[in-house]
Amino acid sequence: MTGSDEFRLALVGAGRMGHHHLRALADHRSVRIRYVVDPVPAAREAVTAAGLPAYPSVEDLLADAAPDGLLVTAPTGRHGALVAAAAKAGLPVLCEKPAGLDPAGAAEAGRVAAAAGIPFQVAYWRRFVPQLCRLRERIAGGELGEVLFVAAAQWDGEPPAAAFRTGSGGIFVDMGVHEFDQIRWLTGQEIDRVAVQPAGPVTDPAVRGRDVDSAQALLGLSGGGTALVSLGRHHRGGDMATVEVFGTRDHERLAFLDPADGDATMYAALARQAEDFAVLVREGRSAGAGVTDAVAVLDAARRATAQLTPGHEVHTDQ
Repeated sequence: MTGSDEFRLALVGAGRMGHHHLRALADHRSVRIRYVVDPVPAAREAVTAAGLPAYPSVEDLLADAAPDGLLVTAPTGRHGALVAAAAKAGLPVLCEKPAGLDPAGAAEAGRVAAAAGIPFQVAYWRRFVPQLCRLRERIAGGELGEVLFVAAAQWDGEPPAAAFRTGSGGIFVDMGVHEFDQIRWLTGQEIDRVAVQPAGPVTDPAVRGRDVDSAQALLGLSGGGTALVSLGRHHRGGDMATVEVFGTRDHERLAFLDPADGDATMYAALARQAEDFAVLVREGRSAGAGVTDAVAVLDAARRATAQLTPGHEVHTDQ
């Protein structure tokens, strides 16, 4: 598809998450990844072999092409610089979560985007999972009554590489932000308090003292309820995610990411998210996450991470 109605994305970062987006949008009817940017020659060669033009930098891309938006899937530490490069060129940005390693980084990315007048969306794809959208509607409509407790779990099939773990901010910035955003979005409540308990065993010596293999966070919500976030890097069979909401009138449990389904749920949500981003750019409306969400989520992750000492002992939230 190359018609004038196609929304053409340039993907920045051809790593693991970048390849997920490539697969999710490979046959999309209206939003396609038409260009790829990656500073690593081997990554560019692989993309070029698959039939897509690849460039070493955003500047090189823009000297040769005019995409409709930039999809940032590069390592988290590069998010701010890439948003700035896009802003300089007046290019809308869909930035993979978390849009920075800390709240200040996400806030600055948002400030830069706003100053340039470019649309800026943060890619929390669970907001585009139909089951979760229906649950959110049930909560907002009062079907569950007052929210008493939310239990959210995310366990990955296996740990990522040590280089990724030591540069991604740790388990709460890498994984937990999904749960923190999901809880805020589902309930419409803020995270007021955070208390953390990590598990002791860490299987990779290269990350000991810098990351954990599992941790749980108990949250106090602004509406008076509580939530539990369970994170882990060892789930035999593959990645899984669940959420259960208990209210004064009803409760609901969703296993929306099941190893038996592979990546199908995520890919479908990534496609819907890309569609939503195109609508944001063209019409100015979006169901996705924005800068305020990214900052709030990273603040919760910061408070959780601060409770992990190098020895993985716990101190109270301040």
